[in-house]
Amino acid sequence: MTDEFLEGLSDQALAALPYIFEFWALPHQLPPEGDWKTWVVLGGRGAGKTRAGSEWVRSMVEGGTPEAPGRAKRVALVGETYDQALAVMIRGDSGILAVSPPDRMPRWIAGERRLVWPNGAEAQVFSASDAQALRGPQFDAAWCDELAKWRNGQAAWDMLQFGLRLGRDPRQLVTTTPRNIDVLKDILNRATTVVTHASTEANRAYLASSFLEDIRARYGGTRLGRQELDGVLMEDVEGALWTRSELDRMRVGDLPDGLTVSVAVDPPVTGTETSDECGIVVVGVDRRGAPQHWHAVVIEDCSLQGASPQQWAEAASAAYHRHNAERMVAEVNQGGDLVETIMRQTDPMVNYHAVRASKGKLARAEPVAALYEQGRVRHLGGLGTLEDQMCQMSRLGYEGRGSPDRVDALVWALTDALLVPARNNGNPVMRSL
Repeated sequence: MTDEFLEGLSDQALAALPYIFEFWALPHQLPPEGDWKTWVVLGGRGAGKTRAGSEWVRSMVEGGTPEAPGRAKRVALVGETYDQALAVMIRGDSGILAVSPPDRMPRWIAGERRLVWPNGAEAQVFSASDAQALRGPQFDAAWCDELAKWRNGQAAWDMLQFGLRLGRDPRQLVTTTPRNIDVLKDILNRATTVVTHASTEANRAYLASSFLEDIRARYGGTRLGRQELDGVLMEDVEGALWTRSELDRMRVGDLPDGLTVSVAVDPPVTGTETSDECGIVVVGVDRRGAPQHWHAVVIEDCSLQGASPQQWAEAASAAYHRHNAERMVAEVNQGGDLVETIMRQTDPMVNYHAVRASKGKLARAEPVAALYEQGRVRHLGGLGTLEDQMCQMSRLGYEGRGSPDRVDALVWALTDALLVPARNNGNPVMRSL
């Protein structure tokens, strides 16, 4: 079908095709529809953020013909430094000069740090380290690259906002690998901000496979990997029960032999797309020595969003058999006997045990957090979403959105695996907690 499409194009259309970005773009590289002021592209290294920025600038300044006016006439290009802005945003492999078609190629005026298009539109380069240079000029569009790296980020961002005042609908784009800095978090929390997101792998077609394999082997599952490869904003909550640095220290590459495996389930009240997640966590226990010295490894997070009772029961059963588990524990506060009925109808062979919460989430989580402090719990890789929830559990409660259902399942799993046996001479009997 592709060959037929290309063969049907004229020579002129074929020559233009490389510059029609909508044809080639990945979803995260296209601006969202709707009424927004700031578009933030959060992405891992090599996810195609620079190309998205360059093409967005093109879409703003170019008109229907090379001489026709576009939507924007004066653009601010703000990089970490002048040199970085020139090397990446202007002259980079995915920079503005590289992606512009010959008949709309802007002219770079080095002495003025300006790009000038054939239709008269201009883009001026600024350094975030020189925020005062943004005082005075005015714009109808702006592209800010790697904002999370800006040393003087808040001041530069503030000065840009005062200057973004031309036209009927001035807009700005931020392309960055996320970091836990206030200016970025403030931008993301504004109602006028829209976000697209992609990991490094989203752009795999344009990256060396050896790079992806090596970088994942080195940093997969770590805090640094979540930030730099997955493009996830890693926020640390004050008073958190778990921290990302602690979890990174607890990571293991391979699963030890001889573990006794269990599965814990925290079912949602309902099974719609807007329901809480169904937490499903798999844990293995090394039972050598006295129960108070047993160790555990968190093996897999199989949690589901918007699953029906039948769907989460099947997922829990699949995890149980996939890991050759010995037992399954499920919280029944919300569903009561119905949880057990669904589980036994789905898989009568599961060694099922119901548990009921008699304490709040924080009270149940704190003893489990202590196990981590004692070095008795390790994590395999691939648990990023679970770990995100863990790091938002503080001594004042859960600081994230919604309910920490993955953490709830983890707490039930580790309580059943380590805390209860330590109190009962190795007998994993738990009815309430």
